[in-house]
Amino acid sequence: MASPGPADTIRYTYRVEWSARIEGYVARCLELRGVSGSAPTASEAIARAEREAAEHLAAMGDMFGGEPPTPLTDHDFSGTFLVRTSRELHARLAIEAAEQHVSLNQWVVQKLANRPPSLDW
Repeated sequence: MASPGPADTIRYTYRVEWSARIEGYVARCLELRGVSGSAPTASEAIARAEREAAEHLAAMGDMFGGEPPTPLTDHDFSGTFLVRTSRELHARLAIEAAEQHVSLNQWVVQKLANRPPSLDW
């Protein structure tokens, strides 16, 4: 695998947020766990994360000869996924859906869509 550069990592998904702890911005590459960059500005943090991603992919290729992860934006999402849960939660959700006069699927989609995102890293 040739060493990937910034052009190869630009298609990855980056999340950038302010960190009070470091008094700067932290950008994380969602496809590559642990790859991040920090800087005084959001754009600099993303640029650093992109460089870190390129270095990570080059090391991964050198060590394992593996293919880099597919960017999230290249996935063809079907809109269907299977969720495994406890019998108790399944029953509770089914009852809530019945109370709302909607299908279990509609109820779960509504609950997922209305849930605030978790920003725990």
